[in-house]
Amino acid sequence: MSDLVVYPVKGCGGYSVASSAVDPTGLRGDRTMMLVDENGMFLSQRKVPAMAALRPHLADEALFHGGQSFPIVADGPRVPVTVHKWQGTGIDQGDEAAQAFSDALGKSVRLVRTPPDLHRESVGQTTGVVGYADAHALLMISLSSLDGLNARILERGGEPVPMNRFRPNVVVSGWPEPHTEDRVRRAVIGDVELGYAKDCVRCAVPMVDQETGLRDGPEPTRTLATYRRDPDGGVTFGMKAAVVGTGTISVGDKVDVLEWAD
Repeated sequence: MSDLVVYPVKGCGGYSVASSAVDPTGLRGDRTMMLVDENGMFLSQRKVPAMAALRPHLADEALFHGGQSFPIVADGPRVPVTVHKWQGTGIDQGDEAAQAFSDALGKSVRLVRTPPDLHRESVGQTTGVVGYADAHALLMISLSSLDGLNARILERGGEPVPMNRFRPNVVVSGWPEPHTEDRVRRAVIGDVELGYAKDCVRCAVPMVDQETGLRDGPEPTRTLATYRRDPDGGVTFGMKAAVVGTGTISVGDKVDVLEWAD
């Protein structure tokens, strides 16, 4: 395994870590916070691509952003929030954090955190629980899948894209065949066991430059549409996984596949 990436605020930029505890909802701290509008609806790069260029990070029970630190409010009054069709609650993180993110995005937002008693079930072939991620605990992608895609993009006269366009949590090296992750059904990394949930159907986010926060299509979606169409619509890239057994994973750990798809 070559990279681990945590995205503390849903939709904002992530950062690589050498090692991470893995909770039932995924990498510790991953998507435990999110930005919402005045109605409690989550914000994402689909409509606010500038979120990609924000780089909040967690340290010492605080969230750091834009040269400021905001102590994390772990519990308190609940406010209603919505992620796609799921309706739940969040812990508001206060006016200072809300103002900082509102200033960065040029629109009024609030920052919320998952309540300690949140229990949001995920679906798929292997079920589990999830925080504020769209629907699943972890996203796994192999380097060979990206290499295969970029080769096709170059053949079509386009510019190759970096891995961060796809916002994975776990990046796997050493698999020679592209999309090997699609065939994994159970795997152990470190002392963490993961179970296949579903192939990841991509939205418009991979067409957002994760460094500038600007839309930069039509790649990679245009090329993915030539060979990775999902029967139910859209294109797929990466594998979504549920956490079957918690523990710790580290960059350099072997991915030991216990079960492959037939």
